[in-house]
Amino acid sequence: MAEALATTIIDAPVETLWAVLRDFNGLPVWNPGVRDSAIEDGRDADSVGCIRAFTLGDGTFVRERLLELDDSRYRLAYNFETPAFPVENYLATLDLIPVTNGDKTFVRWWASFDEAAADKGKYSALISEAVFAGGLKALAGHVAKHGAQPAYVHRWQGLRPAKVFTSSVIHAPLPAVWERMRDFAGMKHWHDDIPQMEMIGGVRPDKVSGVRDFIFGEGQLHEQLTWLSDRDHAFRYRILKSPMPWLNYHAGAQLYPVTDTGHTFAVWTADWVAAPQDDLELIPNVHGNVFQKAFDTLDQQLGV
Repeated sequence: MAEALATTIIDAPVETLWAVLRDFNGLPVWNPGVRDSAIEDGRDADSVGCIRAFTLGDGTFVRERLLELDDSRYRLAYNFETPAFPVENYLATLDLIPVTNGDKTFVRWWASFDEAAADKGKYSALISEAVFAGGLKALAGHVAKHGAQPAYVHRWQGLRPAKVFTSSVIHAPLPAVWERMRDFAGMKHWHDDIPQMEMIGGVRPDKVSGVRDFIFGEGQLHEQLTWLSDRDHAFRYRILKSPMPWLNYHAGAQLYPVTDTGHTFAVWTADWVAAPQDDLELIPNVHGNVFQKAFDTLDQQLGV
């Protein structure tokens, strides 16, 4: 299985970009590599299962089927019906994630597919660079020049994605950021309000089920690691002990490479149950004083 990937940060709100991208028939509007496009059988462009038939600048005829369209998570997925390249089982996804530290958007375009043994690596590089990276550059230029009226005014429909959603760009390579963040007992090194943090029982900080004991402000917390993935550059944890008035606290972070700059896009979310009046204080405190402050410190320590 081969893969292609390109990511970038575009200086526009997620609603603006989504208004452009959710039009499955809109490629010629923003992508100069596409000459024309039409939706077959007179279907609407936001009808899942519809097929767009389009012609590339070099005359190549392509057909792609819309497999997924998500207005609440800003994602679409499609496959090849008539492929642009000699590959099989092609599945591509466009995913938009808002950057809360500045009203920008992280855009990720990736695909998986099978290529012939003789073509190993050829189409991964071609699609990553010429199609995806080139397309994202064109998208950024189009939005900067023309903009778009957002079709949806409410960013999170259905209370998605969590009580706290914090995202930020860290101006350092993903491996360097992940090396710091995957150490479940290491937050004392990159958050000024955590003077000490240790794993209970002296277990390794990469032990899933391990519990970290630390002081935050005047309170003591125990947090248990519930998931750690070096493949996805992500972790999750839950609170076992806390002075805060919440229940069932679960949180997690994930890192994404920004392929055109070599930087890192970081997302940290948290959910819990608490009284509405308590959430008025808890939500902004976790967002600004915990998650964003941690990202800012990492950016200061590692940023290049």
